[in-house]
Amino acid sequence: MVTIPSTGDEQLQKAKFDPGLTQQYGGPLRRAINNDGTFNVIRRGTSWRDFHPYLQLVSVSWATFFALLLAGYTALNVIFASVYYVLGPHALKGGMAGNQFLTAFYFSSQTLTTVGFGSIAPNSHAANLLAAFEALIGLLGFAVATGLLFGRVSRPSARIGFSERALIAPYQEGASLQFRVVNRRENSLIEPEARVLLMTVERNGPSVRRNYTALNLERPSVLFLPLTWTVVHPIDSESPLWNKTAEQLVEAEAELLILIKAWDETFSQTVHQRYSYRFDEIIWNARFTPAFTVGSNGDLVLDVGKVGDYAKV
Repeated sequence: MVTIPSTGDEQLQKAKFDPGLTQQYGGPLRRAINNDGTFNVIRRGTSWRDFHPYLQLVSVSWATFFALLLAGYTALNVIFASVYYVLGPHALKGGMAGNQFLTAFYFSSQTLTTVGFGSIAPNSHAANLLAAFEALIGLLGFAVATGLLFGRVSRPSARIGFSERALIAPYQEGASLQFRVVNRRENSLIEPEARVLLMTVERNGPSVRRNYTALNLERPSVLFLPLTWTVVHPIDSESPLWNKTAEQLVEAEAELLILIKAWDETFSQTVHQRYSYRFDEIIWNARFTPAFTVGSNGDLVLDVGKVGDYAKV
């Protein structure tokens, strides 16, 4: 008899499937995926060889990025101004009388940016060599900063909004697990696809084990996402949530791990978004309320802020 190797989708259906977040561990855990989509993992034991400046500067927030640029620009000017200051009062001509360091700082900023107003000029061979070297550093530095800025603005990224809570809602003759997503940007996302895992914790004395189960979805994908999309998992006899209560989910430390994948029409690339709901972020016996209405001229009006609105039933 020939044994056919199981595919990735078949392996995903197994309760012992590990998506890369480990099954065995010790000690209490907060959650697997944070609400901002990052993994709840703190990396230690790395060396300076593992640090990649470009990766870090492209990934940080915009506020941190510009703060680092300003700090680097100021630090370079202070360093070069200090060297001009050490060269003596006759290294530079012009500028502010009686404040040699401030004159050196202003000259450094003009040289670093290659502006060169002409009000301050080097007055010795050493100062001229230093100014030439600083101009080279400025050209290279601004080229790197421009590349970083372009890398940040051109990087494809999803801005998918999730409802603040997942719901256990009525569904046909039974119930279902639901959460709602919306594209918070005006670009078009084509064929968004959702994959949902239920993570539970199994305790056997001192040993702790995570179990992962893929949830079957009513619609694992849609063609377009101009409005909201309610992702529904029917709770039937084949569901791991069948006959489960809220107390049992708390005891199992249940967490829903969500991956949304879509094709971004603007960047012509695939984008991903991660999210999760823990047991205390699931509302029982509730139903989502509409997030869009029909305008007076027949247009659909979407209120992105209402993606998580629900009513108890």
